[in-house]
Amino acid sequence: MIESAVFSKNKVITQKKGNIVSNMDGEIVMLSIDKGNYYNLGVLGGDIWSLIEEPIRIGDLINKLMCEYDVQQQECEEEVISFISDLYAEGLILLLDDM
Repeated sequence: MIESAVFSKNKVITQKKGNIVSNMDGEIVMLSIDKGNYYNLGVLGGDIWSLIEEPIRIGDLINKLMCEYDVQQQECEEEVISFISDLYAEGLILLLDDM
């Protein structure tokens, strides 16, 4: 896992293009063309994936999810950082400079 300090709330993330994404009964599944791997992002992961279609600050992503879901801020931050860390490790997202 990537060190969570890399993913400060001011960092900007976005999808890496070149993946095939499909909705399978409400869950988002994806095929990485580069790696040839399949991923099941699930419902929440699919929501995150949609929100990072355009570049977004991690803090703004967390705020949007907290408005959408009944979750405490610390739990949301930890879960989002963990999820995007996994996406980054798989080469599925880009980490951009602070905005």
